[in-house]
Amino acid sequence: MPLIEGLEIVDAGSEGKAVGKYNDKIVFVPYVVPGDVVNAQVFRKRKNYLEAQVISVEKFSEKRIDPICEHFGTCGGCKWQNLKYEEQLFYKQKQVTDQLTRIGKIELPNTMPIVASPQTTFYRNKLEYTFSENKWITQEEMEAGTVIEEKRGVGFHIPGRFDKVLDIKECHLQSEFSNSVRDSLKQFAFENDLSFYNLREHQGLFRNLIVRNTNLGETMVLVSFGENNKEQIERVMDHLKATYPEITSLQYVINEKKNDTIYDLDIQLYAGKDFITEEMEGLKFKIGAKSFFQTNSTQALKLYEIARDFANISDSDVVYDLYTGTGTIANFVARSAKKVVGVESVPEAIEDAKVNSRENGISNTTFYAGDMKDILNQEFFIENGQPDVIITDPPRAGMHPKVVSNVLNSGAKTIVYVSCNAASQARDLQLLDEKYRVTRVQPVDMFPHTHHVENVALLELK
Repeated sequence: MPLIEGLEIVDAGSEGKAVGKYNDKIVFVPYVVPGDVVNAQVFRKRKNYLEAQVISVEKFSEKRIDPICEHFGTCGGCKWQNLKYEEQLFYKQKQVTDQLTRIGKIELPNTMPIVASPQTTFYRNKLEYTFSENKWITQEEMEAGTVIEEKRGVGFHIPGRFDKVLDIKECHLQSEFSNSVRDSLKQFAFENDLSFYNLREHQGLFRNLIVRNTNLGETMVLVSFGENNKEQIERVMDHLKATYPEITSLQYVINEKKNDTIYDLDIQLYAGKDFITEEMEGLKFKIGAKSFFQTNSTQALKLYEIARDFANISDSDVVYDLYTGTGTIANFVARSAKKVVGVESVPEAIEDAKVNSRENGISNTTFYAGDMKDILNQEFFIENGQPDVIITDPPRAGMHPKVVSNVLNSGAKTIVYVSCNAASQARDLQLLDEKYRVTRVQPVDMFPHTHHVENVALLELK
């Protein structure tokens, strides 16, 4: 594999990797920024591109800054921490425009200036940590010849290694409370010789930790245990309850399956309420352990304001909110509409959506749980009213072709498409171009220091 000397980094690419060019081939390099000149060792060759690691930096870019996190470059998160925030915004907006143009291949308006996040650290309202019996040994530890006496760790998966977890000392994504709970659990486990999960052998007590918070100051802590040891579980939960009496919702789940998902498991409430509450524009939203809620609450409000503005709803409009989650958007726009119909695949989230409507005094919403491609059809439209406006906020994979087809045949005058993946959004916009034209495009930065970006597109019936 060649060593590329003097490789100039010319762009920021997908998955947070930067881009250079060598012999007419694209070279993807992590943890560098546009304007850097580096010596890079190629470790993977593909037909149309190369992947390389930096050996040394010959020239540092003016766009570069020092990362704030000691784990930068190892944990795999926040890959743009060494790039000035205004440059992050530039490349995110460019990413949206490029993907909509290259993949969508449809007529597009100019992309509106990206909405920046007022907070670039401690902005997340949810983090999930993983416990591991065998933590990742860092390059620095290996080079120093450090004797690793304690092999248990809790943190984030190393990229590309499902079985390796980096032991986190401090994360700058969530409030200090999150760091404190994680470290307290780890110390309690060490002192009481409690086992951490072995990701290959699928055994061990401590498996995952989820910490959620809201702008109202409420907190949820959920511990996932890999073994059904009632005595040890009770000791752990008693420790958390005594150490953190401020926890609003203290819960746990026993997961003896081989995958980490908890959506098919029964959550056990240990103390407090089985939900926490977020507030937006005076509306209160119930968030349960299995509920989806945008992970940056402050920017979520801006995102929903943009979606509502794009939808331009009148009091005679029937609005459909697809992939409604806990009904956040549905309830957010309900005051402007005649009726709002929300659809979501997670039954628990739909129950939360109904509670959110009831507790906010909203009576013009209806919610359904089920697979979108099976529920959304002409019979459903006839039963609930033909939509005037459709707001859709699908997962990263975008909408199923059957869903796109039924949206096309809905007769809605307006579609507002909210997406966390401009590539899958572009694919769906191309299909919707049969009857709809895109008239506005608005990126929103929900996740500073990462390459991820939300985008809102307004489509109007031709």
